[in-house]
Amino acid sequence: MIENIRLAFQGVWGHKLRSLLTMLGIIIGIAAIIAIVSTIKGTNEQIKQNLIGSGSNLVEVKLYQNDYEYELQWQGAPEGVPVIKENVRQQIAELAEVESASLYRYRQDYDNSVFYGNKGAESSVIIGADAHYLDTCGYQLMTGRGFTEKDFTQFSNVALIDDAMADQLFEGKPALGELLDIKGHPFRIIGVVKERDEFEPVINSIEDYYNYMSENTSGKVFVPTTVWPAIYSFDEPQYVAVRAKNTDAMTDAGKKTQDLLNASVTNQDGVKYKAEDLLEQAKNLQDLSASTNQQLIWIASISLLVGGIGVANIMLVSVTERTQEIGLKKAIGAKKRRIRAQFLTEAAVLTSIGGILGVAAGIGLAHLISRVTESPVAVDWFYAIVAVIGSMLIGVIAGFFPAVKASNLDPIEALRRE
Repeated sequence: MIENIRLAFQGVWGHKLRSLLTMLGIIIGIAAIIAIVSTIKGTNEQIKQNLIGSGSNLVEVKLYQNDYEYELQWQGAPEGVPVIKENVRQQIAELAEVESASLYRYRQDYDNSVFYGNKGAESSVIIGADAHYLDTCGYQLMTGRGFTEKDFTQFSNVALIDDAMADQLFEGKPALGELLDIKGHPFRIIGVVKERDEFEPVINSIEDYYNYMSENTSGKVFVPTTVWPAIYSFDEPQYVAVRAKNTDAMTDAGKKTQDLLNASVTNQDGVKYKAEDLLEQAKNLQDLSASTNQQLIWIASISLLVGGIGVANIMLVSVTERTQEIGLKKAIGAKKRRIRAQFLTEAAVLTSIGGILGVAAGIGLAHLISRVTESPVAVDWFYAIVAVIGSMLIGVIAGFFPAVKASNLDPIEALRRE
């Protein structure tokens, strides 16, 4: 085998231009496939990151009425939807797909609900957080402290603000210890927090803007969930934030959580808990993007077929050129399988070199497309390896008939031929 490979490389090197032209179809086909696959993978990863974020794995389970999110701030607490107990949150946290879970309440206000002195926040999100909220949703303390057990049991009027709210109301001045007015109730600031992994989604259309920027506010205020009724005058069902153990577990984590919560819901007006399945949304967008590109892959595969025909043709020419060499080998005792192996190896080596060059060209083409179109690219090395192995198989298939023809030559006729 090693001798056959050595002879194959000699043959390729001895006819460099002919070999390059023979490999051209293989190179173009594989380069096109690698470039397309890399672009598809890069686009899919960008879609997933835009929807999910950078590894947050956070799933929000909210109340929906039929297909629309139930607006607690306008519609009030629905009948037949009880407040979620701590033992239910614990059951959710113990699911195999879940890393942590939190119960919280939520308002997004645009009417200056939060004031510092005479200065009001233009828009704000007010969250009634439990003891698990900051960790589950990926917040870290910048200054001050977080909520303690006493803050919940003693119904303390204390608040955390995020860095955006601190910039909005305090403009770089210390916020700790200052009093906020939230819907007419005083809350003392005990800490400033920020998200651990903030990500900026790529906005390419008005649809992207509404998908990713719907909660763009001047900041967030967090208060203990036990004091929520004091602000909004009534108790109400909570939302649930679930951090999945990994991105692929998000769908199952969300579905199992909503099923657990809906087991106690008796509302007759179609109000149910529903998980935001961002992974499914990402998959639908990815499938839409990939469907067109799959057709391009099939078109590019035609080049491989053309390349295979070219290899078969050049191997037939090679058999004709080396008729006397084949006759001499057979005359001194070379068996048919040895002759076949030599020509099959030469065809496989030829197409394998083409495959490697095609992969290199494909990666370069993918990065060129990325620069020109400003689209993301991610090289899929699995497809690269498959492409090289596939090119080798093309060589074996294309070289089979010429190899059989060479092995069946009559040694006397072969030696006689000029």
